[in-house]
Amino acid sequence: MKRFFVLLIVPVLFIACNQSEPADAAANTGDASAGAKNNVIACPPGTKLDIGTIERITGRKGVEKNGEYKITIPQNDLNMMVDGFKIIPPMGLSSWVAFTPCGDSVMAMGDLVLTEIDLKWLQQEVINQGFTITAIHNHFVRSRPNVIYMHIDRTADVTTIANSVKAILDKINEIRGGDPQAARTDSVKSTLDMAALDAILGQKGELNKGVYKYTIGRPDVQLVEHGIPVSSFMGFNTWAAWQGTMDRAAVAGDFAMLEDEVAPVIKQLTIHGLEVVSVHNHMVHEEPRIFFLHYWGVGNARQMAKGLRSALDETGKGANH
Repeated sequence: MKRFFVLLIVPVLFIACNQSEPADAAANTGDASAGAKNNVIACPPGTKLDIGTIERITGRKGVEKNGEYKITIPQNDLNMMVDGFKIIPPMGLSSWVAFTPCGDSVMAMGDLVLTEIDLKWLQQEVINQGFTITAIHNHFVRSRPNVIYMHIDRTADVTTIANSVKAILDKINEIRGGDPQAARTDSVKSTLDMAALDAILGQKGELNKGVYKYTIGRPDVQLVEHGIPVSSFMGFNTWAAWQGTMDRAAVAGDFAMLEDEVAPVIKQLTIHGLEVVSVHNHMVHEEPRIFFLHYWGVGNARQMAKGLRSALDETGKGANH
């Protein structure tokens, strides 16, 4: 039996490494994902993203970081409330699309904030534009209006990607009757003791319009999608956004977890009174497998921060994040 297994597996590996036709087809279409599964693509050193082309075609200005680029669209037109708290873009109410280069190709990943009316039409537009829908889920419960999040993914040449992103964002504007970002920008009032939260969580946050937000990467995990590395900037992170007072705060966020971390993280959040509202994926061709969960909490800020710290300590084997 052992000799038969060796003879069987060698031809399979040989074929997988020498399937030139699918690889050539991917190169001809600009799609680098066809031959990438189960392997990290060696992106040529010095590969640069053509940000000028993205800005010119999409008509959007974004932010560059470490050679990657992200367009963020605050959903200022959604007057959203959850449990008496106003949810503004820094609490997780912004659509975004991020771009990373690899040779002649660009991988774009995004998260679109949609209403129930938007959802059907955006599904069709995303598919028409050659993107893959990799997740549809909620971030909140008891929200008014009900808001749905759609993750999208595609690898192609920069011009194709930029035109597709423009069409998707234009479709949202068409359905909503205007650019969501053009509506009035709101803020919330908070009297949080940010130093106390920093001390409990062992992190430093950023204050934006009354929301104090932590973004925590996973440097212990070398994540790839379609074989292309996925950074914290591209959406591979854990985050927590706070507002309110120390006696009655609201916190919303997302955990990025390896498969063996899912159960202990949920346990720690639950026993500390935080509500897990969604468990899902953001990607479908990622390695290793990564799971995400969204949580929501209302209560004493110190107690909830201790719960989050306990859950954080279940990820990355308790190392500093």
